[in-house]
Amino acid sequence: MLILLPPSEGKTAPADGTAVELDALTHPDLASARRRVGDALVKVSGQRNALTALGVGPSLASEVERNTRLWDQPADAAARVYTGVLFEAAQASTWSDGTLERAAERVRIISALWGAVSPADRIPAYRLSMSTSLGRIGPLASYWRQHLASELSHVADGRVIVDCRSSSYVAAWRPSGAPLLSVRVERELNGKRTVVSHMAKHTRGLLTGALVTADAVAESPSDVADAARTLDGVVDVALAPAELTIVVGG
Repeated sequence: MLILLPPSEGKTAPADGTAVELDALTHPDLASARRRVGDALVKVSGQRNALTALGVGPSLASEVERNTRLWDQPADAAARVYTGVLFEAAQASTWSDGTLERAAERVRIISALWGAVSPADRIPAYRLSMSTSLGRIGPLASYWRQHLASELSHVADGRVIVDCRSSSYVAAWRPSGAPLLSVRVERELNGKRTVVSHMAKHTRGLLTGALVTADAVAESPSDVADAARTLDGVVDVALAPAELTIVVGG
């Protein structure tokens, strides 16, 4: 099993610690590609039009300014740096060292800055979206598409893929040649089912937490569906080719 996650927009900046070491991250062959994106991010973030270039509002000015010190910022495990809805639901920040080791085998976070990292990789907080066109690099999804296929295809080989990513991150790498389950979440209320973005992130986080902390590795789509049925609030689970639909109540 390989779980594919998006990063979270919300991040907790480590208070102390050493800076990121690119060669120490999972997939060290991506180091030069990561360096190029990081250097471009530092440059763009220091320009007068930085907020516009990165597609963010004035409320995030301090996070963009922090980008200019990217290579000097303290780093921590990605599971503790990413603190959005999905990661909170997975309780990733509380994972023990042993669970982080397990997550390093079972999870890849597809990132606009790092390409792909594991929850155990030590990274700093940053502000950058995969939907961004970054300086001379151009659209980041296209840039990473050139690098991720060779790195991730061998990791995915023979494993069921549980895809919890949003569309912009899916565009950076589309698995092939392995069983793929895109996780769809619906809410059932008064007999009607609708897709709700916030609830989808939460439920995907619950599923991620269940799959990471389980002693047994899910080896088939049916195993993943069985794990989904155990989640709090789930009223139905439907398994179809290339898609797992989880229905939550309320």
